[in-house]
Amino acid sequence: MTTPSHPVAGLAGFAGLAAEQKSQDVTDWAARLGWVVGLLLVIALVYWLMREGWKWRGTLQGDLPELPQAPAEPGEPKVSMSGRYHGSTTAGQWLDRIVAHGLGTRSRVELTLTDQGVSVVRPGAQDFFIPAAELRGARLDKGIAGKVLAEGGLLVITWSHGDRLIDSGFRSDHAAEHPVWVEALAVKNTEHNQEGAR
Repeated sequence: MTTPSHPVAGLAGFAGLAAEQKSQDVTDWAARLGWVVGLLLVIALVYWLMREGWKWRGTLQGDLPELPQAPAEPGEPKVSMSGRYHGSTTAGQWLDRIVAHGLGTRSRVELTLTDQGVSVVRPGAQDFFIPAAELRGARLDKGIAGKVLAEGGLLVITWSHGDRLIDSGFRSDHAAEHPVWVEALAVKNTEHNQEGAR
């Protein structure tokens, strides 16, 4: 038979437990602030290095001539589309981004094909024009420097500028327009080749 514990003994035990408990440690704000400042400095350094790399790449591509501008009378539109411009690379090298003359700047785009060539109008970025004589073809692809999409989700126009072949990537707001552009540019390229053969 167990004897009930004395109430005073129970209180003494509770007091002993209370004495053993410590109060919560106070947050070390100086250390925490130091970590936050350090992290912000690392982020700023990474951003600065990326920006310097971008500028350095632009300097290396300084031999690229100024981009052609659309003629005053570009002619009747054959095909047009609205969408996004995703960038340009050296043809066949989808990771070799070209940044000179704003070709590396992603933006909204209005693309128009006429007998004169392809007009690339970019709100907030430099517009340019691809003369019909410089068009080398078009294809459906899935990626270009820094942007990967579903198979066929990107319209890539290959064109010549200076002594370079360039791939420029576009994505229409309506993906069904991509094959129409590929076909229209193939026809345009065939016409140009026939004229050159005469």
